[in-house]
Amino acid sequence: MKPRLGVSSCLLGEQVRYDGGHRRHAFLTDVLGPHVDWVPFCPEMAIGLGTPRETLRLTAEDHLINRSNTADHTTAMAALPLPEGIDGYVFKAKSPSCGIRGIPRYADNEQPANRSGRGVFAARLMAANPLLPVEDEGRLTDEVLREAFVERIFARARLRELFAAQWRPRDLVAFHARHKLQILAHDPARYRLAGRVVADAGSRPRAAVQAEYSELFGAALAGKATRGRHNNALLHAFSLVSEVLDDTRRIDLVDRIEAYRRGDTPISIPIALLTHHARGYGLSWLAEQTYLAPYPAALTLGHG
Repeated sequence: MKPRLGVSSCLLGEQVRYDGGHRRHAFLTDVLGPHVDWVPFCPEMAIGLGTPRETLRLTAEDHLINRSNTADHTTAMAALPLPEGIDGYVFKAKSPSCGIRGIPRYADNEQPANRSGRGVFAARLMAANPLLPVEDEGRLTDEVLREAFVERIFARARLRELFAAQWRPRDLVAFHARHKLQILAHDPARYRLAGRVVADAGSRPRAAVQAEYSELFGAALAGKATRGRHNNALLHAFSLVSEVLDDTRRIDLVDRIEAYRRGDTPISIPIALLTHHARGYGLSWLAEQTYLAPYPAALTLGHG
């Protein structure tokens, strides 16, 4: 199942910008696009503003107005329906409707007020879905932030696929087991809490299990995967493969993991070795770990 991603329409090349243009984002359209299903949306067009149009700004009281102060669009923007069933959202940066950070508020004298925040539509969506992976197109130029975002949307899509079916407790057990190393690399404490939910899945209402597990899973992957946690996950994986390796391969793998811990090599090196050994020795449990391939290899984001 492909992730379903909300996106500011202009980033896909739709001519919905205030000046009648767009801000096509090459990574989104050319790299990520083949692997996701887009849900494009422009809240300014949705409330009836045409293109080209007068630019908007936010007041100190969070009102969305025309730059000439002739119309207040706050109520219309607040009435827009929010998207459902999406696995993430990519917003247009610096937009008074879609920006997710640093959007200035203006005082009556048209000087920026002493505060900034999110755009009106973005703020509503993020408040309603606090664990939804979101980014703006500017931050996606950062390799670390881009990879973290992509990892989260594919994980969320897998969970959505599980819960969209008539899942059974054993299906949730298998899902949790496949994601063990990936979750441990982000949040070991929430991995344990989610494990308790999984263990009790057969004795609780399905809806309650689904809601609680989804929240723990989403919150865990929202946590930063630190070098120390990655190292612990790698060592855990090593413990699963070490018994079938000869001394030379065992020592080589330990050395590669230690080199990553010191910061001397990227995580992709021990990950590649673990993947090779898991497949070569038929270690299905390890080979099926999402940690080894958290998103399609064709994205070539670098994994770490």
